[in-house]
Amino acid sequence: MKYQDLLAYKKSHDLAMLIFEASQSFPKEEKYSLTDQIRRSSRSVAANIAESYAKRRYPKHFISKLSDADGENLETQAWLKFSLDCNYIHQKNFDTFFKKSIEIGRLLHFMMNNPSKFGSE
Repeated sequence: MKYQDLLAYKKSHDLAMLIFEASQSFPKEEKYSLTDQIRRSSRSVAANIAESYAKRRYPKHFISKLSDADGENLETQAWLKFSLDCNYIHQKNFDTFFKKSIEIGRLLHFMMNNPSKFGSE
């Protein structure tokens, strides 16, 4: 199995791409703030999952990187709320993105609570 096969990775990558597409319409004055922040945090979820998989032989390191992914996921939720409140995304998109983020969080928690199922010793 490769990290790309992990459901949490696939879903987090997909969400990051949806956020990227939605953020292309954000105002130019947000380029170095909200736009960069939401893109960075959403991409970091998938990147931290990939990094955790490389450390799966060491349970504490594996869980630590998954915890980082979980933190980035929560940060993404905060930026989504700002995007909604600033009227940069519609409620329907917010609801879709937020629901996907919640699901990713559940997958991350499952992985953290069951590291042996992912090759961690």
